[in-house]
Amino acid sequence: MLFLLIPTFCRRFCLFLGAALLLTACGSEWNDPYPASERGANRLYSAFAERPKHLDPAVSYTDNEIAFIAQIYEPPLQYQYLQRPYTLIPATLAEMPSVTYYDKAGRSLPETASGEQVDRTVYRLKLKQGIQYQPHPAFSRNADGASRYMALDAAQARQLQSASGPMALADPGSQTLKAQDYVYQIKRLANPSVHSPIYGTMAEHILGLKELSATIREASKAQPGHWIDLDPLPLPGAVALNDQTLEITLAGKYPQFIYWLAMNFFAPVPREVDQFYAQPALRSGNVSIDSWPVGTGPYMMVHNNPNARIVLDRNPNFHEERYPCKGEPTDAAAGLLKDCDARLPLLDGVVFSREKESLPYWNKFLQGYYDLSGISSDSFDQAVRVNINGDTNVSPAMAEQGIALQTSVRTSIYYLGFNLADSVVGGKTPAEQQRSKLLRQALSIALDQEEFISIFLNGRGQPGMGPLPPGIFGYQPGEAGINPVVYTWKDGAPHRRSLDEARALLAKAGWPDGRDVTTGQPLVLNLDTTAGGMGDKSNMDWMSRQLNQLGIQLVVRSTDFNRFQEKLRKGSAQLFFMGWNADYPDPENFFFLLYGPEGKIAHGGENSANYNNPEFDRLFRQMKNLPNGAERQVVINNMLKLVREDAPWVYWFYPKSYVLRQGWLHNLKPNNVANNTLKYQRIDAASRAELRKAWNQPLRWPFLVILGGLVLLLWPALKAYRARSALDAFGQPVRKR
Repeated sequence: MLFLLIPTFCRRFCLFLGAALLLTACGSEWNDPYPASERGANRLYSAFAERPKHLDPAVSYTDNEIAFIAQIYEPPLQYQYLQRPYTLIPATLAEMPSVTYYDKAGRSLPETASGEQVDRTVYRLKLKQGIQYQPHPAFSRNADGASRYMALDAAQARQLQSASGPMALADPGSQTLKAQDYVYQIKRLANPSVHSPIYGTMAEHILGLKELSATIREASKAQPGHWIDLDPLPLPGAVALNDQTLEITLAGKYPQFIYWLAMNFFAPVPREVDQFYAQPALRSGNVSIDSWPVGTGPYMMVHNNPNARIVLDRNPNFHEERYPCKGEPTDAAAGLLKDCDARLPLLDGVVFSREKESLPYWNKFLQGYYDLSGISSDSFDQAVRVNINGDTNVSPAMAEQGIALQTSVRTSIYYLGFNLADSVVGGKTPAEQQRSKLLRQALSIALDQEEFISIFLNGRGQPGMGPLPPGIFGYQPGEAGINPVVYTWKDGAPHRRSLDEARALLAKAGWPDGRDVTTGQPLVLNLDTTAGGMGDKSNMDWMSRQLNQLGIQLVVRSTDFNRFQEKLRKGSAQLFFMGWNADYPDPENFFFLLYGPEGKIAHGGENSANYNNPEFDRLFRQMKNLPNGAERQVVINNMLKLVREDAPWVYWFYPKSYVLRQGWLHNLKPNNVANNTLKYQRIDAASRAELRKAWNQPLRWPFLVILGGLVLLLWPALKAYRARSALDAFGQPVRKR
């Protein structure tokens, strides 16, 4: 039987051999993860790890979601891409908003009016002419002007459930941006069914927003399951004066509101889009604005498979916008002004592929299939070299490939928070509170951030000196900016206070060597964490060792995120790790995390430490209404002195961003505030194609070795088969003439 099977095996071997030869002839295309139609395309290739949950601009509040929607939506304002400090400029507006303050009698007040004098603030916004939305079926109309797709049947709805979404329907239309669209979006913030995370904040400022929410709630009860048209519902705090002008009226004075106008929450959503996605056929299929955004921005979503691939293409209706010609003094030398005055966007599209693990992402970046990459801890030594003086650069291997490293300290802070409502770390009576403050100061010294950053972050962080990170007004470098509770200044650099000083503070607090001076009981502290991140076992083992130096025992209580949040709300957590990214570049956005009326337990706010210092609160109210300048800096310095002394947080570190970019990617400048930055970036597609080919030549010798081995292995069988086939039916050799 073996000899009868050999011809079949030989055929299969020949097929394998042919496939191997074909594979070796394919050049660099054999492992290309992208379709052949995309080769040479003017597209940027990036990756995402977590599938976006919300693409609705009224809801989205996470970095992984904003990476998509910031390219699609346009709020009224944006940040100038190159300038530092960060500077607001118009996006869809013809000019910056005018701001007028009024007292209770309706008289206008000067810009310098105090918060107590101002009864209301009016922002007037004037739109540019002729801005168009992207093509979308919500705007498509029949010849008689009636909406074409506002009554979708089941078959049409199924089309929208594909990865092509609304683009699967024929003849998508467009329409002009109107002031009413911005008003409609502000009303959506008040819609209880939308669940906007900023509703509570905005309801305190925008006139009538709280009342509008109650009206919508009642209307929803009267018509359960029906779409509520927000257009006719009154909102005195947001009114369109005409198609090009709207006014937003705030209660009192809130200067930071100007920054909110650059955030996705205030991007326009027209009534037609809201009505389109409210159709029952789409609701039942989970097709919504949460999965298919509609905007006026430079890009539009044309493919959405959040488990694998999301594609943005150039919006053919994008309005006139030009690359900036001004920036920082070093930008010209860095080549960031070469595209001065070029029409945006510079890319035809962006392709995001989902990578759940860091290693495949990293390997594809090294092969040239991703245009930029972060650096995981596992890949750090391969990618980066740290000089003796602390400067960082790419490794020689990376440099040889033309890969460049860009670093920046983010406008963020990670901190270890103390729950000051806790009897041990917070205290109830003045005596207990003083004792707890000394304990917190001792812990702030003992927990060595520099060591943590070196061990766990590969140096990608800067020790925290207070709640304000670099890049935010009020932060001061050098000796003026150190935390004197934890550091001294010596020889031109900060030096951490000694463990002996921490032990002395602990003894003064009544816990010498970590034991209660009265009862002799050991001091045990509880740290609540979530799985992953700062709750990793190696991190917690390090924390325990640090506190053991003071004789303090640490109990780590790990839980899921929802349970962790519940503990913070109820005040049952004692110590906890948290972080905060700047919503906007203003000190108010960080100091409010310690503002008494933002207390988590009493008010459900963001002050998870439940810090309550009346003097700090008074200074906060004064600071938030002041313009940046010497007077504001003095107030900020007094606030920093208080929170450093009171130590409601251990100011853990300000994270550093490390980004590697391929040599063919241009105009990439770190930006810690703006998210709509892809329109400025440029790709040299020809150079990328050439280098991809050079970096991905297939290895032919393994196939040749395998081929040789198979020939040697099969040669005896082939000889036997030939001998066997030369016998006749009676087993006798066939005689040849």
